[in-house]
Amino acid sequence: MKDEKKRGRPRAFDAKAALGKARDVFWDRGFAAASLDNLSAATNLNRPSLYGAFGDKEDLYLDTLEGYRQDGMNTLAEALDPSLPLRDNIARVYAGALAIYLHGETAARGCLLIGTASVEAVQHERVREVLGRSLNDFDDEIEKRMRLGVERGELPESADPQMLARLASAVMHSLAVRARAGDSRETLEAIARSGVELICGSANNP
Repeated sequence: MKDEKKRGRPRAFDAKAALGKARDVFWDRGFAAASLDNLSAATNLNRPSLYGAFGDKEDLYLDTLEGYRQDGMNTLAEALDPSLPLRDNIARVYAGALAIYLHGETAARGCLLIGTASVEAVQHERVREVLGRSLNDFDDEIEKRMRLGVERGELPESADPQMLARLASAVMHSLAVRARAGDSRETLEAIARSGVELICGSANNP
């Protein structure tokens, strides 16, 4: 046992599970307010264990952001299934986002990136890089579907896929902030429906 403590990892160490627990702490408290004691208690790893497995607190936070980004990309790709109409795709994007944003044990937590990384981006260059890259990746994925929508006649030829993608993302960011601020599900769903109409209003309905 003494050797295990020195190494800092319990025998049953599960990095993915530990990152998930750490993510919850950062999501609820933010980076600055999440103490090493909070993270240690949540992950069931002592401080040497945390440092040995993930580095310092910022390293651990960045790992949780990267994992969240990848999960978000996977969810987005599924929502943007090109076999479905564009209007359904955007509605699915917002429905999937709200399922995440409204989750939380004490209150709706919104988006980990928008709710926490945007706060730290000014003082932490690596956080700013992950935030910017994540937002750009989300925009790019939506833009691909918008371009396909123009090709298929779901959007007019004059439509700007890049700007429509950024508009779609902006609605999602607003949903994230409003969820964390306490807006009701009904209000957020109404905003999401309006977002779909704003973006796809000129699309040809099947």
